[in-house]
Amino acid sequence: MADTDLLFPADDSTADKAAKGVQLPANLEAEAAYLGAVLIDNRVIEELTTPLMVEHFHEPVHQRIYERILKLIERNSVATPVTLKPYFESDEALKQLGGTTYLAQLTADGQGLLHPRELAEQIYDLALLRQLVTVGRNLVEGALDTSDEVEPLKKIEQAEADLYRVAEGATTGSEAQSFRTAAFGALQVVQAAMNSGGRFSGKTTGLDTINDKTSGLHNSDLVILAGRPAMGKTSLATNIAFNAASRLMRDLRDGIDRADSPGAGVAFFSLEMSADQLATRILAEQAEISSEKLRSGKLSRDEFQRLSFASQELTDLPLYIDDTPALTIGALRTRARRLKRRHDIGLVVVDYLQLLQGSGRASDNRVNEISEISRGLKTLAKELHVPVIALSQLSRQVESREDKRPQLSDLRESGSIEQDADMVWFIYRAEYYHNALKPDTPDETSSEDVRMKYAEWEAKHLELVNKATLIVAKQRHGSTGNVPLLFHSEYTKFSSPDIRYTDDYE
Repeated sequence: MADTDLLFPADDSTADKAAKGVQLPANLEAEAAYLGAVLIDNRVIEELTTPLMVEHFHEPVHQRIYERILKLIERNSVATPVTLKPYFESDEALKQLGGTTYLAQLTADGQGLLHPRELAEQIYDLALLRQLVTVGRNLVEGALDTSDEVEPLKKIEQAEADLYRVAEGATTGSEAQSFRTAAFGALQVVQAAMNSGGRFSGKTTGLDTINDKTSGLHNSDLVILAGRPAMGKTSLATNIAFNAASRLMRDLRDGIDRADSPGAGVAFFSLEMSADQLATRILAEQAEISSEKLRSGKLSRDEFQRLSFASQELTDLPLYIDDTPALTIGALRTRARRLKRRHDIGLVVVDYLQLLQGSGRASDNRVNEISEISRGLKTLAKELHVPVIALSQLSRQVESREDKRPQLSDLRESGSIEQDADMVWFIYRAEYYHNALKPDTPDETSSEDVRMKYAEWEAKHLELVNKATLIVAKQRHGSTGNVPLLFHSEYTKFSSPDIRYTDDYE
């Protein structure tokens, strides 16, 4: 007897099943009845709430019949046993079932017409169960295989990814879309833009100037938001996350369907700040109280009331903060899938990219590791079909230039970030650099030259104060350029000015 038999003895029922052979979950009679219903009335397919694909059928012959039915209907032809007959006269497997007369037998009693939806749902559910069997088998085989590297966490991540695909109904994750399907999706995007008054078609950022330039945040897009320290990267990301979640919350309260809302539930992965620090920022922004006052507790009665009201208003905010430090890209993707499954999130924010870790294999080379992370984030955006905003650092070479505006070449450590990103945004505040040049404040003894220099600095300061620029350096679906913003540093809050984007805005 093997050692494993001592640890995990098989009961009699398990042994009997192994001896007899276990059948995969399937109902061939339900498949035949449903095919018969479709052949009698092709409109049955259009009335399904659960769309059936060819792969949902277990019997290969049924798969081929259903595939030919779909092709005929797509060509606006009628699918009947008669019109199907020429395609199956030489089908060897069908001959074992009686040949082309089997097609007529499918429609003989017409029982499937009585409950086609229930039949379709059962066929679909059994297909998912077969997928679960496949996932389980792969998990067991992978766990037992120690011939290569032993990486249990990686196997768990793969299993969760497979389970997510099953939960989403993706029985074949690599299926190609017909142009008809892709075109229909494109028309839905255009219709969403029209419904918003022609302003944007994606998820809202809550900032009109950004929405105008980018048409919002689009599903499957990776957006890199980069900048030097103190530019306001985290503040802008937090503002966008709050704005999207707040819009969804308001729309749901107003009875608007989630699918019709430009808002989104948000997963915010904060690898630098704790969840309570992020919450403090959001409360400070909404109550218009400085973060410094919140930390020190020096609040007036009116300020405390505003804070309390803001807190109560945001109790149902669909914003989920994960502040687990030192996440690997694999672990982040696993957590994001879980949040998608549980809370149907529509936006992922990562603060920030360089704090993520790659797999052990790539960690010996930082450039390769960053490449792996950026590819993983893009894959996550496509897999969950949501926009992903990832914050990124910039190299110090920005500080050595006279013109401090960031460029794509300033992205730190890897050119793959630029390659994988659908949009690259740089946040730039000329006010910050101008303040660093502030001369001494003149007094009564100061010379006229000193007074003039200070007056010139002060005049420029008044032009730049509270202004920020979002530089759209890359955009696959549109033009690049500068987007004007206002930054209220006291509340760490960005807003849109009355003007729209322009190339000469500071």
